[in-house]
Amino acid sequence: MHSILMCIRHEHDPRLILLSVLVCTIGVYAAFPVSKHAVRLQGAARRLWAGVCIVASGCTAWATHFIVLLAFKPPTPAAFDPVLTAASLLSAIVVIGAGVAIAVSTRNNAKRFSAGMVVGSGIAALHYLGQAAYLVRGVVHWDFALVIPSVVAGILTGGVAILAAGARSRGRRRCAPLLLLLSIAILHFSGMAAMTITPDRRLLLPAGAMSPAAITPVVAGICLGLLALAIVGLRFDLAAKAALRRDRERLGELANVALEGLLICDGDAVITCNQSAERLIGRKRGALAGSSASLLFPSLDLLSLPEREEREAELVREDGQAVPVRVLRSQVPVGHKMQTVIAVRDQRERLRTEAQIRTLASHDPLTGLPNRTHFYDLLAMHAASRRQGDRGFAVLMIDLDRFKPVNDTFGHAAGDVVLRKVADRLSASLREGDVVARLGGDEFAVLQLDVHEPDAPALLAQRLADAIGRLPFMLEGGGVVIGASVGVARAPVDGDDPATLLRNAGLALYAAKTEGSGTFRLFDAGLDERMQERRTLEAGLRRALVNDELELHYQPLVEARTGRITSAEALVRWRDPERGLVPPSEFIELAEETGLIVPLGEWVLRTACAEAATWPDDLSVAVNLSPVQFREAKLADTITAALRDAGLPPERLEVEITEGVLLADEKQTLAILKQLRGAGIRLSMDDFGTGYSSLSYLRRFPFNKIKVDQSFIRQLPADGESAAIVRAIITMGACLGMSTTVEGVETPEQFSFSADEGCDHLQGFLISEPLPAQAFKAFLAESGSVFSFPGRDGEPAAFALPAPQASMLTAAA
Repeated sequence: MHSILMCIRHEHDPRLILLSVLVCTIGVYAAFPVSKHAVRLQGAARRLWAGVCIVASGCTAWATHFIVLLAFKPPTPAAFDPVLTAASLLSAIVVIGAGVAIAVSTRNNAKRFSAGMVVGSGIAALHYLGQAAYLVRGVVHWDFALVIPSVVAGILTGGVAILAAGARSRGRRRCAPLLLLLSIAILHFSGMAAMTITPDRRLLLPAGAMSPAAITPVVAGICLGLLALAIVGLRFDLAAKAALRRDRERLGELANVALEGLLICDGDAVITCNQSAERLIGRKRGALAGSSASLLFPSLDLLSLPEREEREAELVREDGQAVPVRVLRSQVPVGHKMQTVIAVRDQRERLRTEAQIRTLASHDPLTGLPNRTHFYDLLAMHAASRRQGDRGFAVLMIDLDRFKPVNDTFGHAAGDVVLRKVADRLSASLREGDVVARLGGDEFAVLQLDVHEPDAPALLAQRLADAIGRLPFMLEGGGVVIGASVGVARAPVDGDDPATLLRNAGLALYAAKTEGSGTFRLFDAGLDERMQERRTLEAGLRRALVNDELELHYQPLVEARTGRITSAEALVRWRDPERGLVPPSEFIELAEETGLIVPLGEWVLRTACAEAATWPDDLSVAVNLSPVQFREAKLADTITAALRDAGLPPERLEVEITEGVLLADEKQTLAILKQLRGAGIRLSMDDFGTGYSSLSYLRRFPFNKIKVDQSFIRQLPADGESAAIVRAIITMGACLGMSTTVEGVETPEQFSFSADEGCDHLQGFLISEPLPAQAFKAFLAESGSVFSFPGRDGEPAAFALPAPQASMLTAAA
């Protein structure tokens, strides 16, 4: 080391050493921007500028070396061998150029280091060829203890220099020229120190040798060329930086439009970001520049993240809060180089939305209670976890009573308010741990857990029914009172799997509803048997519609004043092959619940019209219509089609409806009734007096007749209150221009009272029981369409009736 320092200090011109440093710096600076410029080009232009870069690299090392050789002050005259000098220049261009070409074409650090070692080898070759071209009048001795280490050190230093030139860090890239200069300095000064010159005046320089003065212009020319190339490279570099700046600005403008956060990075260092990233991270753009992207995503190795592959991660904000994000890494060309763009998508809203979706999937959106699916899952979980000897649990099904009129009267919005309040009352009635759910519509369910007292489910059922029916629900239009029916199934007594428990609780609920509002029923095996009977009855009724097992019976109606039979009410009967004649009371309600009343009602209409068409022309037929049939918007078309097909005039058909029809859908019902009235069909309100709003219906709906319900007739004439009601209805009908029929007349006294009070028509067993079609025709033939009845002793009956009727009271044979 001492010999090297002594060589530098005493055997070299310091001015030329400084010049060599300057030339090396200019040459390296010229080569790098030219190489970058070549990378940006394509085709022949790229090859041309790559060649210029290679030549510049070799010339830089050669000129630096030969300037230092010229700075050497030997103890004897010296010159240069032109052939070896040219060989040293050629080796510098070829070998160093090869290393530079390899370095430019790869980003792999190992390959770049190898390329740098090739460059170092080229420097070593040009140096020792140059020293071999250095001729002196004397004998040269070499110290290989310095030569070999200098070659190794020079080659390794060249490798590190090229590795630094491709580094992402700007500071490391700035070290590259210094490292190349260091490689040249190590080789030169170590080589010069290893060379010992012994002057010998007897030795002469070759005749063709070039003096230092002759080679200086060559070196100067190369230096000037490198200077010119450096100026060109400077322009390239400035233009590239301007383009890069413009590209970054455009990229920044586009990035600010994006909703996702975008970080533009050079390696791990953040260069810039968009506004979305600023808001997400909680830092301004200037504060992020130069920071480490990896610190923002501590759980993610950004540099090894596969390109365009989304990963879930957490972003650490400025305030320390961890934000769930999705990260996508892409390489984007910005200016002359590829830069890393990290797209960051905030997942908080997505996670909130997914949580809401999960909640909506398992909860009722109106009340916030668990829905049917979630309740079933909870029930299945508790059923599966119940072990032998554990406490049981119970399932309670709850159905609201009188809820439909709330929707019809106050509207569905008010109905929703009531449902939410019902949910609150049910929840407040439970213990902690019990579950209440809304299964749909006005149906709720409760899962009562840890049942260790046998009567606990019954007590809870009563408490729930009281909670709903005890106090009215206050709405803007006033208070409404509803009730609740509750069915209870207990585990494991009534079943130990969810489907069975729900089914049995439903059967108990059905039984509770049939017993009246505000009641509850515990499941028992008899309920299941009755339900099986109901299913059997339903199946039989469906079969009856197909197999023509239905028939109509007709009960006549007579004029109270004349006794003339004016019409007959068609009453359906079911003649089952096994059970015989099934009365309507056993299957009409079932038909309404199952929807079979629609095809059944149409059959009754068509059959009644067809058979009435065979009667005398002055007789009409009355047909009852169910509220379920009025849900069909085409009911009027069905009735007129039945009349047309039977050839029966519309005025010979009378349609009887109950108040339940008017409660269903007043607007649609009124429209259908007006259609029927307009077609000439007569309308009758059946069972009048049993509904709370019948009087208002008489004013709004176009009825021809009202029928006094038989419940008021049974106690006539002895019961004064019943007599007053019947008398009032008959008087009201007369005032409204409607005829009145009293049904359920079974005694001569009832007949006489009704006729005396001015009723228009009478119907009941006193006149005739319902008769099959052929029997009814025979009845008409025998009576001559005029009614008479025997007295109690078989003699003709005589009552103090108005004169027109007295003439018809003759004894019947």
